[in-house]
Amino acid sequence: MAGTAAERSFVAACVQMRAGKVATRNVDQAARLAKQAAEAGATYVQTPEMTNLLVRSRDELFAAILPEEADPSLAAFQELARALKVTLHLGSLAIRLEGDRAANRAFVIDPAGDIVARYDKIHMFDVDLPDGESWRESATYRPGEQAVVVQMPWGGLGLTICYDVRFPTLHRALAEHGAEVIASPAAFTKKTGEAHWHVLLRARAVETGAFVVAAAQGGRHEDGRETFGHSLIVDPWGRILAEAGEEPGFILAEIDLDKVADIRQRIPSLENGRRFAVTPLPVEPATLREAAS
Repeated sequence: MAGTAAERSFVAACVQMRAGKVATRNVDQAARLAKQAAEAGATYVQTPEMTNLLVRSRDELFAAILPEEADPSLAAFQELARALKVTLHLGSLAIRLEGDRAANRAFVIDPAGDIVARYDKIHMFDVDLPDGESWRESATYRPGEQAVVVQMPWGGLGLTICYDVRFPTLHRALAEHGAEVIASPAAFTKKTGEAHWHVLLRARAVETGAFVVAAAQGGRHEDGRETFGHSLIVDPWGRILAEAGEEPGFILAEIDLDKVADIRQRIPSLENGRRFAVTPLPVEPATLREAAS
């Protein structure tokens, strides 16, 4: 259920980080920037994917992470939300699961310090690139199976993480189930970010008629990777309201959710969408194609 008229506008912040291999340092970095954002007027503060730890080595990762109930980073962030009196959205933390798997898990923490939503990243980035670079998220992380829209005082917040941005059906489903703001925290690589980051986030906003808030990792990290940065806040018309560079910091924008209703009325693509079947046509034999030519 949407909030009252008085609650339909709020200030959102993206905290941009350059996380490394030591969780306590990452927590300190995020907390310092979140505090600055709150002091600047933000009541919803989002951090990037992998706020607590960014490390490529599987052995180093599992030597550092803990189950949710024992994770000191999560406890510290709950206390931070309580102290700042803000909604603190952890883009994701690396959380140990049973066996040899982890979760790439987002947490939404309310101003009382209580966890009001969790989301495990659904889509895993598994790819072998022509330059020899290889990524296998599914070898380490267990994919999520449940999309999440959490009801905030002002309306619905849809949760995604990084690679999820390439799957528009997820975003449409979130919007159809009440999301007026869609979160897209990320640790996008520099190369793919330069090519696709802006266009993907703006497209997801336009397609859903929702605000998109995307806190990012940026710069060269301890493990050698380079992330794109450029945290963004995009309105339902696809306009960029705020953008960061590559350095750690934060950005702010006012979110006026009356704009969501206005845009969705002007372009009612969520209502106009129809289910349809796909009929695969037979492949024409090469001999017939050659004869026709």
